[in-house]
Amino acid sequence: MAPRQTSALPPLSPDDDLAPNPPGRELQKRLATETAGPVTRLLARLLRRPAAGDSWRKGLAGERRVGAELDRLGRKGWRVLHSVPLPRDVDLDHLLIGPGGVFSINTKHHPNKAVWVGDDAVKVNHGRAEPYARKSRAEAQRVQRVLERHCGYAVPVEPVLVFVGVTDLKVVATQLTVRVYREREVSALAPLTGVLSAAQVEEIYSVARHRQAWLAA
Repeated sequence: MAPRQTSALPPLSPDDDLAPNPPGRELQKRLATETAGPVTRLLARLLRRPAAGDSWRKGLAGERRVGAELDRLGRKGWRVLHSVPLPRDVDLDHLLIGPGGVFSINTKHHPNKAVWVGDDAVKVNHGRAEPYARKSRAEAQRVQRVLERHCGYAVPVEPVLVFVGVTDLKVVATQLTVRVYREREVSALAPLTGVLSAAQVEEIYSVARHRQAWLAA
């Protein structure tokens, strides 16, 4: 089979290097422009109403907790990126690259809630069905296209959903193609091997950390 045609990236500059990104960087940037002050937020809390930016703050807390767990995998030969910016003001919460493959990780923070996961639907406290699994699969496919475009070989990418702060997590799916964990369970990825060589891990990481690789994601 002929090698795939690759798209070259320019030399990595400090401005384009995503490696220093902390977990939740994009959410932090949004909160920096959020207009609800502390008095407004306190009043909303007393009235039991959501205040502007509450969902971002909750998401940021979740991404930080998962990010801390993922960063520990560096000792096992894994590379981690956080808050990878994509077009249209969205981002990847986390990207994990290592001997066991590439994992696109989506964090969902539902403190003190029970979560039920089916093949395609996720329900929080028996609420409406959320398309978390479908969106996670689409995100992984998006990541795979970008990495293969620049690496020139097949790069398997698995979607992962990580639930933070939940009181119960019940997975009843029979055909689920998304890995599902609580935040402290992501360490289960650490022992995985046999998918990528050490050289491939570094090559894929060098592409993934380059901001310009994602401009046409």
